[in-house]
Amino acid sequence: MKLMDPNTDTRNLQDEYKGLTNEQVFDALDEHRNPLEVAIENVEHDFNAGTIVRSANNFNVRRLHIIGRRKYNRRGAMCTDKYLEVVYWSDLQSFMDDQRSRGQELVAIENHTERTEPLAEKKFQFNTTLLFGSEGNGLTQEALEQVDDVREIESFGSTRSVNVGVAAGIAMYEWARQCVLGKGES
Repeated sequence: MKLMDPNTDTRNLQDEYKGLTNEQVFDALDEHRNPLEVAIENVEHDFNAGTIVRSANNFNVRRLHIIGRRKYNRRGAMCTDKYLEVVYWSDLQSFMDDQRSRGQELVAIENHTERTEPLAEKKFQFNTTLLFGSEGNGLTQEALEQVDDVREIESFGSTRSVNVGVAAGIAMYEWARQCVLGKGES
């Protein structure tokens, strides 16, 4: 049931969702969510957190976790957080306990640690949670010690890395390429 005229609905939605309420859009997306989950730890009030939220909506992730501070720059999310299940965790350990109890593989996307391996070599599991830190500070050492895997996006230019908002989109796409599109190597 459409509640507004789809032709005058100015929200950034696919045509099939135009005219629906936010709740109806959420419910329609919920019928075919991907099992991928995304977590942001050590969030600062930056535009990149909003970009990660928007990308999480684009990939229709099952759940978005924000660990620590609840505030982030929602402008970058373009209201897409209304169509996602967003779970706030006041501390890292509660989040980790939840992930372990549900059998999620935790993959950190982080640069230049002892454990870091190239993202291109990762064979993703279906039930994966991608963990990102804030721009600048990255993930805490405590988080890096508890994840199953640490990956980085290879750089080919003079900069050390892409920003975290871009990295999140790349990592979510690689998971989707392997697990949704079936393009992973056997």
